[in-house]
Amino acid sequence: MAGRMTNVKEELAKKAEVTKGETKLMKSMSIADLIKAMEPEIKKALPEVITPERFTRMALSALNTTPKLQECSQMSFLAALMNAAQLGLEPNTPLGQAYLIPYNNKGKIECQFQIGYKGLIDLGYRNPQMQIISAHAVYENDEFEYELGLNPKLEHRPTLGERGEVRLFYGMFKLTNGGFGFEVMSKTAIDAFAKEYSKAFDSSFSPWKTNYEGMAKKTVIKQALKYAPIKADFRRALSTDETIKNEIAENMDEVSAEDIFDADYTEENA
Repeated sequence: MAGRMTNVKEELAKKAEVTKGETKLMKSMSIADLIKAMEPEIKKALPEVITPERFTRMALSALNTTPKLQECSQMSFLAALMNAAQLGLEPNTPLGQAYLIPYNNKGKIECQFQIGYKGLIDLGYRNPQMQIISAHAVYENDEFEYELGLNPKLEHRPTLGERGEVRLFYGMFKLTNGGFGFEVMSKTAIDAFAKEYSKAFDSSFSPWKTNYEGMAKKTVIKQALKYAPIKADFRRALSTDETIKNEIAENMDEVSAEDIFDADYTEENA
């Protein structure tokens, strides 16, 4: 296994130039070319349910639908792509499992990897102890009640008529042994949390702009899962969320993330 990524680096090195002791990919190599060159390694990382050909098509489609990704540093894009591959999540598709986001970090355009709501749910169900894991939006005209304490309770009855505006979200889980937990957050609290902790919240390419409800559900689910018995591999997967990395490794969760500064990538500062 250790030699797999080494082989990729060796192949890339054949087409690279060395500057100040660092190996950098030549500008003549487009990100699309690198994706195709990485296909053997992508195949080794992917679960059987996703073929490398299909994953490669998704990656190339992401470049076409979000052209600004082509301006990202090559290694940050490849690292984000390998994060998605190793987690078995489809990037930048309508499923909303994962996102590759162009981000202006310290004056350089890099690719940030984000896990989507559906991706988080998928990862959660890989735990055999997990019976139910989900999140829902509560609207003004819904019936909703919850209690904390020694006998916590959560009841939600969506109205069949006009539901009104979204006022809060809740995430919940139930284990096979009967254990459960939930978290409730108002829309105001969700927005405040996202602005504080999601560096790409204000980016025009952020899933918060294109899939607000999904990202809000992801946020509240992550808060609920703080009370769940989470396995180490799930925690490692979560550690890759909203990261920028500039190295490819056999286990991407072991690669240190870059520091991210508040310099969002927008059309204005492109």
